[in-house]
Amino acid sequence: MYGAARLRLHRAPGLPYAPRVTNTPRGTSAETSRHGLPGDPDSSPGARPRRPAPIAIDPADPGTLLRALLEMEPLARADPGAVRVVRAPGRVNLIGEHTDYNEGFVLPAAIDLELRIALAPARDGRVEIVLAETGERAAFDLDAIGPRRGTWIDYVAGTAWALREAGVPARGFRGLLASTIPVSAGLSSSAALELASAWALTEPAGGAVDRLTLARICQRAENAYVGVNCGLMDQAAESLGQAGSAVLLDCRTLDWRPVPLPLDRCRLVVCDTGSPRRLSTSQYNARRAQCEAAVAELRTTDPSIRALRDVTPGMLESIRGRLDDETFRRCEHVVREDQRVLDTVAALAAADLATVGRCFAESHASLRDLYEVSSPELDAMVDIALDTPGVIGSRMTGAGFGGCTVSLVEPGAEARLRDAVLDQYPRRTGLTPRVFLVEASDGVGLIAPA
Repeated sequence: MYGAARLRLHRAPGLPYAPRVTNTPRGTSAETSRHGLPGDPDSSPGARPRRPAPIAIDPADPGTLLRALLEMEPLARADPGAVRVVRAPGRVNLIGEHTDYNEGFVLPAAIDLELRIALAPARDGRVEIVLAETGERAAFDLDAIGPRRGTWIDYVAGTAWALREAGVPARGFRGLLASTIPVSAGLSSSAALELASAWALTEPAGGAVDRLTLARICQRAENAYVGVNCGLMDQAAESLGQAGSAVLLDCRTLDWRPVPLPLDRCRLVVCDTGSPRRLSTSQYNARRAQCEAAVAELRTTDPSIRALRDVTPGMLESIRGRLDDETFRRCEHVVREDQRVLDTVAALAAADLATVGRCFAESHASLRDLYEVSSPELDAMVDIALDTPGVIGSRMTGAGFGGCTVSLVEPGAEARLRDAVLDQYPRRTGLTPRVFLVEASDGVGLIAPA
């Protein structure tokens, strides 16, 4: 129905393994130390734990991150010329929610809220990272990665494991990590950590593999090691992103292309509700199962149907009497959301911002009323935005039940939206919001030395 040739997408390269597995690697556990370094007197049995202290840096300034690493890490001081700073962006999904696991289309953009790792390469096969925000240190050895531990280091260890499984050599490093991406806000800090880790672990940075393949390696890390059955959207957006453009990704074929944004006529504003995402695994799996149940029903008469990607509104209506009302609503959202993605892409190409705004409004209403993954906080944030002069469109972004909204705003109206949110939202919800004026940015890469 929506052919890849028609969309002129980049073809996806193959991988030498299946993108999803369910086995978790076994072995010696990774080390996570909150109270001093392994081997320090303070970390010996019976010693009083040493509380980690935050490291004073400006997370938006890579120079302060680099200087802090040189001060704290002997390997960095021994060879300052080998020190690098890797950056990986967050992402905001402009439209196409819950379409990825139904083999549909998504339209995310990498954004200039970033995670950064200053690192010194190490020949000992050991990875040690310090979080600048807290001073917490975590470590593991590449020859004994072990199973997941349930902490943030899993995303780094899982990436190392997935690189090894893909035949991409990995090296150790000592790193200092800082981020401006809000955590649990639906802007994909986890994928940013995976991609930054992949670049930090490899020489040359990125492992000399193409960006889509690297995104798939990072997805495998999250699926098979961390244990989160995510789609490819987050890693793809943060790897393939191009400044000034969103990324149209076909989640079936993995073909993609950049979609330029009319930046002379609109700006991107992300509003964090201050309410962390609360879409539980059981709620997510239930919705996914409902989509699969409808596909199974349709396949009884048309075996060519593989996913809701292949279903038109008319086809879905033909089996309405064989589905319960809730399942029908879930599927109606997905089928119509796929078309909204393509309508938005066409409207952006024509600079038809009125149509983009309409697609945003329909998407949010569908997520609220049909897929039922919005929340009172997200609805309040969207209402405030749509009541603000100069806002073209606004919708929830991400999986739902908390997190962020994304708004398209006329140039010059950004401050008006910020002021409206900061004034009205706390009074309506009792929560403290954050407002970010963001730009579509390049994907993961190195920051050139100043």
